[in-house]
Amino acid sequence: MRRGVTRRRWWRLLSTVLLLGIGAGTMTACAPDYARERDRYVIAGGNPAGVYARYGTELAAALTAELPISVESAETQGSVDNLRRVARGDAFLGFAQGDTAADAVVGSGAFARPLPIRAVARVYDEYVHVVVPEDSQITGLSDLAGRPVSLGSADSGVQVIAGRLLDATGISIDDVANAELGVDDSIAALREGTIDAFFWVGALPTPGIEQLAAGMPIRMVPIDPDAIARVNKGHAGVYRVADFPSGTYGVARHVTTMTVPNYLVTSAAAPEALITDALDVLFRSRAAIAGEVRAAEFLDRRQAIFTSPVALHPGAARYYVERRR
Repeated sequence: MRRGVTRRRWWRLLSTVLLLGIGAGTMTACAPDYARERDRYVIAGGNPAGVYARYGTELAAALTAELPISVESAETQGSVDNLRRVARGDAFLGFAQGDTAADAVVGSGAFARPLPIRAVARVYDEYVHVVVPEDSQITGLSDLAGRPVSLGSADSGVQVIAGRLLDATGISIDDVANAELGVDDSIAALREGTIDAFFWVGALPTPGIEQLAAGMPIRMVPIDPDAIARVNKGHAGVYRVADFPSGTYGVARHVTTMTVPNYLVTSAAAPEALITDALDVLFRSRAAIAGEVRAAEFLDRRQAIFTSPVALHPGAARYYVERRR
């Protein structure tokens, strides 16, 4: 009797193991190729005080929940760093300013050779911030000459734009005491008085600057539309004149500034199915992500395809075509 019970238990155990094996084999067979090739993917985000990092973290969580892969967001120096990581395959998605991405695909500016970059979506527009204390005597970009100014961290799109704006104003980078600081360190330095101003390029509102304004009155230095027109020459015409809305960061009046589109990019070699599926999750998760990152509210399928001069990835193009049917 005892032997019969033992045999029945053994057969039951064997049957369970076989069923689990068949189920696992079925699941593996049904998994998309990109999940079988790699189970961990990275999004190139940005500085923790900026929008890139928060957007990347929320998108990574949504992708992990919806797709059969694990995705995480990496802290980076910003656009230039992100584009290089994506081109190397260290990240499958990354955020980048449109002007820096345009440089990457032709091999100019910070890039010695063209990078195999493709666009996934135009996600939102970024505003150029030139931040000073409210009582500063700096009223225009020309007043930055001879002063300690943070032009953004190395390998960031902020530094690219800061240099172009200074040049368009007739100021060499050598004319300012250039501090290469990320937004966190720039905020701390302005608060401590070791710099007089700092450049930042990001969505409204940028969390770190919002926190700065809560404890210290600040204002934005206006950017002359003529300087923006000069910057646009030879740079794909990606820049636009815009205003900081009244009330942003506690500033009571409108201030003229410059905007640049922000793209989600990938490598030309990224699997089409992965990019199509990632885009599907991005748009379906828009409302949830916007609850944590206000910039996500601006994601619009009708506008997302306008990524010139960066070509859309075939997987992205397929997604947009299928959604139009």
